[in-house]
Amino acid sequence: MLEFIKTLKSIKKRDPAARSLIEIALIYPGTRAIILHRLAFFLWKYKACFLARLVSEINKIFSGIEIHPAAKIGKEIFIDHGSGVVIGETAEIHNNVTLYHGVTLGGLNPDNGLGGKRHPTIETGCVIGAGAQILGPINIGKNVRIGANTVVTKNIMENARVIGMPSRIIEHKDSLKKEKFTPYGIGNKILPKPPHEMIEELNIKVDNLSKELEKLKMLKGK
Repeated sequence: MLEFIKTLKSIKKRDPAARSLIEIALIYPGTRAIILHRLAFFLWKYKACFLARLVSEINKIFSGIEIHPAAKIGKEIFIDHGSGVVIGETAEIHNNVTLYHGVTLGGLNPDNGLGGKRHPTIETGCVIGAGAQILGPINIGKNVRIGANTVVTKNIMENARVIGMPSRIIEHKDSLKKEKFTPYGIGNKILPKPPHEMIEELNIKVDNLSKELEKLKMLKGK
């Protein structure tokens, strides 16, 4: 019970829309999904695989979140909104991770073509934005923040900021332990400018350079 209350408090700190612990416990689909997954994982661990899958399906119906019973999920996990989240069989999520709606922790075939580790490992403190796809048996390091709709298929070092399809690192810090939690994965301050703005700025620079070149030609002609 104490661990559950600790989780609710950690969620409240990460969700600016949360008003009370009771609201988080009774209304949030992510909370229900994790509780039911704990039961499904317990059943799977003791070889009651059919019952485990049944609980998982019930979980999906009532929360909109699909978690395979064998997925290993740590403490203080926050699945915000939740709809469309998919977490595969061999996925591992460490403590204090935040996932937004539409996130997929999906699988890719191992190199040997056999079973085994097919899904990602998400280390402590990561924030994964809405619609992000993390695919294959890769490792996402501690405190990584992944922007919305990013597609990641390679290992990411800890404390990185990642966006794009395919993914690219746009910022990296030696340590983010003291940094205040920022919702939604990537803050606006570090997002690159939209392509049309970058093109417009380049056009202005080209025009200015052309004018300077014309001035130099005129001076040379004199």
